Parts: sequence; structure tokens; C-alpha cells
Amino acid sequence: MRRDFTWILIAYAAGLIVGLIAAASSDWQHPIALAFAADVAATIAVFAFSLAFGNSSFYDPYWSVAPIPIALYWAFSAAPGVSRARQAVVIGLVGLWGARLTYNWARGWGGLHHEDWRYVDLRRQTGAGYWPVSFVGLHMMPTLQVFLGCLSLYPAVATGTRPFGAFDWIALLVTGGAIWIEARADMQLVRFRRAKPPADAILASGLWALSRHPNYFGEMSFWWGLYLFALAAAPSYWWTIIGPVAITLLFRFASLPLIETRMLQRRPGFAAHQQRVSMVIPWFSRRGRQTFRSRSDAARSATPPARASRRSRLAPPRPSAARRTRPESRAGTFPSGPG
Repeated sequence: MRRDFTWILIAYAAGLIVGLIAAASSDWQHPIALAFAADVAATIAVFAFSLAFGNSSFYDPYWSVAPIPIALYWAFSAAPGVSRARQAVVIGLVGLWGARLTYNWARGWGGLHHEDWRYVDLRRQTGAGYWPVSFVGLHMMPTLQVFLGCLSLYPAVATGTRPFGAFDWIALLVTGGAIWIEARADMQLVRFRRAKPPADAILASGLWALSRHPNYFGEMSFWWGLYLFALAAAPSYWWTIIGPVAITLLFRFASLPLIETRMLQRRPGFAAHQQRVSMVIPWFSRRGRQTFRSRSDAARSATPPARASRRSRLAPPRPSAARRTRPESRAGTFPSGPG
């Protein structure tokens, strides 16, 4: 396993070097363009390792690693007058998010003999055309999505001269809360898996009782939080909303449908779980609201009970058979990282 992680480190060191060379040799001058050139070149370098080892999972941590050097580069090339407080807060949040998400990937990674189930399915579907599809769909497309999300970082750390203010505190609350939600959801899922539940078990406790994918909700909220920092720093960069919108659409219409379909195939009770629990945005169980209404209706229509005897009034109530035997439903989604 240590050898496998060493190869991952070598791949990403090579990606960093290739990215720096691409930026240094580029005719572009703008920091956004230079960062884009380096990002694409680094992705190509990582893809070369995926191809050489026959495993697209080399790319998996790229999502959480790439934004950190991009944010640092833009911060070091910042214009005079940029809010140092905002710069420090945003870089700190991006670093915390990236380190935690990368650690979450690393502790669940099975090594170079393991490949994400989505890649395995795609390989089976595409046959000989898998590697061109992998390059475009599994490597370059997520890179472009993340880079769009990172556009919010540019005004926040490089150009925004507005002082740190109330809107920044709102952005801090959203971004920090998103990191906490995603971390909490991932931890609950890890504990659920370590308990070795039955194969068709469904996690529906903690944050997973409010959302079928609370980890993805946290991830999407993180990018929206960065966008709020962009607005706080320089409202003229409102157009960077394209980043969180693109990432939200990626999750909502690509990643989550794949996971939902797999859950339906592997867990017979997941269809009923879908009817009870919100897909992404945490909300109260629809089953709970229906139960409350049913009991209220029953109470209004029920006839008054007969007067109980003295012995029955003094005896402690016995739990109903339904309450004694009703199992707790559980549900979980595969924490293979966003994307």
C-alpha cells in the first residue's frame, strides 16, 4: 500500500512540474490564463500515469488538491490593496477543505489494484474506446469544472480591495459550515461501514436522516461559499457564478443519478427511502410528517376509550409489538469523493 501511495505522490509531483513548465512557457500573461494552462498540463501528466498503470483512480485526489496551488499562486500575484484578512481566511478554508477531502479519499482508497466502480462500469460500456473517454470525461472534464469553481478565488485573494466586512462573515459561515457538514457526513458514513452492516443496509441516521447525500450537499455549498467571498471582495466579478453553477449541475445531473441508480439496484429498500428523505438539501423526513398527520387524523376520529379499571390504570404501559420489533432503517452512499 505504501508503494501505491508513493506512485500517487510521484504522479502529482510530475503534474506540478509539468504545470509549472507549461505556465512558464506560455505566451499568456493574465494569472487566470496561466493557472488554466498549468491546470490542463498537470491533468495531462496525471492522465499519463492513469494510462501507464491502467487505473483512472490516479486522478481521484486531483479534485481536492488542485485548488490549493491555484489559490496560493493567485494570492502571491495579488494586486496592491487586497484585503489580507480575506486572503488569509479564504486560503485557510481552501487548505482545510482540500486536506480533509484528500485525507477522506486516502483512508478509503484500496490501492492501485482497486478502481472506482463508476470507472469499472464505464470501461465495460465503452470497451476499446475507454481511454479516450477516460481522458475527456474522467480527467479533463472534472478539471475544467473545478477550475470554473476556482474562478471565485481570484477576486477573493488577488484583486478584491474591499475591506473584510459583514458579507465576508456570511461567506465564512456558509463555507465553514459546508466543510463541517461534509466532514460530519463522511465520518458518519465511515462509522456505518466499519460496523459492517448487511449488504442491503441503508444509513438513515444523523445527517443521513435529513438528506440522502449530505456529503454532496456540503461539497456544493463549499463552492457557493467561495462565490460569496468573490462578491464580498469585488461585486464586478459576479460572473464567476458560472463555477458553483457548473459544479452543482455536475453533481445533480451526473454524479448523483449514477449513485441513485446503483443504490436502487443493490438495496431493495432504497426506493422507499427516496420517498422519505430529501435527495440533497437536508430536510425533515417526509415519512415523519405523514405519520404526524395520520395520528392527528386518527385522534380526531377516534371514539373515547372505555373507563379503565383501577388495576389497568396503575399498571405501566406495555410497548406495542410494532414499536418493539420495528428496525431502524439505514442508508448510505459510496463516499468516492465528489465527481
